[in-house]
This record gives sequence, C-alpha cells and structure tokens, in this order.
Amino acid sequence: MKRIDNTFTEEGRIRFEPPKNPFKVVLVEPEIPLNTGSIARLCVATSSILVIAGEPSFSLDSSDVKRAGVDYWDHLKFERYNSIDEYVSKNLDSRLFFFSAKAKTPYTLCDFRCGDSLIFGKESTGLPHEILNKYRDNLFGIPTTDRVRSLNLSNAVSIVLYEALRRNGFFEKVYIS
Repeated sequence: MKRIDNTFTEEGRIRFEPPKNPFKVVLVEPEIPLNTGSIARLCVATSSILVIAGEPSFSLDSSDVKRAGVDYWDHLKFERYNSIDEYVSKNLDSRLFFFSAKAKTPYTLCDFRCGDSLIFGKESTGLPHEILNKYRDNLFGIPTTDRVRSLNLSNAVSIVLYEALRRNGFFEKVYIS
C-alpha cells in the first residue's frame, strides 16, 4: 500500500474514488431519527445508496434526521420501499447480506462485492424472525463481548460498510483533496 505524506496542512482531506456500482444500505423500519440521519451522512461519504424498507417510526422530514445528516441531504441517493419483501423482489441483481446481533457468523466472513445490499433491522428488535429464518444462510453479525446485546445501528452500519469498501480495494488508492 502506498503511504501518503502525513505532513499536516489546513487544506485537504483523505479521499477515495467511489464505486461505480454502489453498495445499498437497507434499513428495515428504522426507529431513531438520529441514527438514520447519521447513516444518511455515511452513505453520502461513501457514495452508497440509503434504502428505507417499511415504515420508519418517524417522519423522514424530521429535524433530528436532517440535523444528523447535516447539510448533505442534497447529495444523498435514496430509495423507499413499502417492505423488505418489495425491496428484495425489485432488486434481484443485488446480493443480500442481513446483519443481526442474533447471527452466528461474523461479518468478516462476507464476500462483499459492489452493488450488494447490506440489510439492517430496527433498533429495538432487529430484523423480524421470519427474515432471520428465511435468509439464515446470508445472516451475519458483528462480534462483541458479553456485556452488550448489540451495537448502535449507525455504528454497525459504519463497521460493515467500511469493511465492504476495504475488501473491494477502495482504500488502496486514496488521495488528498
């Protein structure tokens, strides 16, 4: 890997070229506006698509959602579906990876490819049992100690999405701009 000159300057940030076929971050019935806003900002930062499947527990026009997304909403690629089943039926070309604290396989064993759908459940209960059972072969989790039940949704999405990007070589050719 090529090292970047670490000399500090006021100008510039570390950047990468975004995927031509972006990852899709799918939130099933999200409940916390600040998480959704943070994930929207993450999607803009990685040129990923934010998908809401099912009805969120808040208005997507909520000031909390907008505040967490700061001023990046105009750049967000966004899709809405009535349910996860509708999303799956209309995105047959996208491989599906489901993430849950109840999974038995770590996310580090995923074979991520650009265009994959990274699917996360709601904050309080996660993915519905019928989804966990139906897609058990595509169900992954993030290991934690036994002191917590699960990670915050926006943290979990960040971990998985950045691992997917890293695995596909997007950080091998970074630049400063």
